[in-house]
Amino acid sequence: MSDDVKPGCVRVRLDLSYDGKDFSGWARQTRGQRTVQGEIEDAIRTVTRSSETYELTVAGRTDAGVHARGQVAHVDLPVALWEEHREKLLKRLAGRLPKDVRVWALREAPAGFNARFAAVWRRYVYRVGDQPGGVDPLLRGHVLWHDWELDVAAMDAAAKSLVGEHDFAAYAKKREGATTIREILDFGVRRQADGIVEIEVRADAFCHNQVRAMVGALLFVGDGHRGVEWPRKVLDARVRDSAVHVVRPHGLTLEEVAYPADELLAERQQQARRVRGPVH
Repeated sequence: MSDDVKPGCVRVRLDLSYDGKDFSGWARQTRGQRTVQGEIEDAIRTVTRSSETYELTVAGRTDAGVHARGQVAHVDLPVALWEEHREKLLKRLAGRLPKDVRVWALREAPAGFNARFAAVWRRYVYRVGDQPGGVDPLLRGHVLWHDWELDVAAMDAAAKSLVGEHDFAAYAKKREGATTIREILDFGVRRQADGIVEIEVRADAFCHNQVRAMVGALLFVGDGHRGVEWPRKVLDARVRDSAVHVVRPHGLTLEEVAYPADELLAERQQQARRVRGPVH
């Protein structure tokens, strides 16, 4: 499948971050809900005084309430518009965008770049607090409170059992025509010096709700309700288990998206298009 830049346009890469609390996810909604994509597209249209909206393509379409520190997107802009605004576009966007979304870099993308299909992996971190008194009020929008003490070593062992290429149907919300086969490259759990438990997972791509469902399974292991082997047994069953809860979105942050060397971008996105349906 071709991914040529639109005729007369230049592809621009955007590096951005946002607090997902007040957004109905990344993707623009037909019913007018507030979304990250909608805010950025509207801001670009406004600051460039354009009559049309230029659509963004994103590396990971985060759900409502999920945050991003290292999100990547691209947009195809008319060459004349890009040349006119490129030097001042970043600062103008900073003045126009709401304070819960920031664009940190804008640059012309190399040939073959596609924010979604050229990505080789995405890294998420889910943060949990298990202190008896609750979560620091200053962190409450980014850390889930779990009211049972967590055994981080047990959670880490359970996470490691899910590493590799598997069918994650047991942890995914099935979408028509989309595969649930994904490859987890790294999955681990650690407790930081401040006591916050960080569940970090890196994969080529994720199914809808996959990370939050896997975190839900690990929490059951951490608080002793299930054994270390249980998350892998759920995986191998390949069917949704009613005991697996999809945890709340506010503890999840997309931390980083990685891309191959410029000369490998086109090859990577062609490969991804062949084997993946919707990715997150």
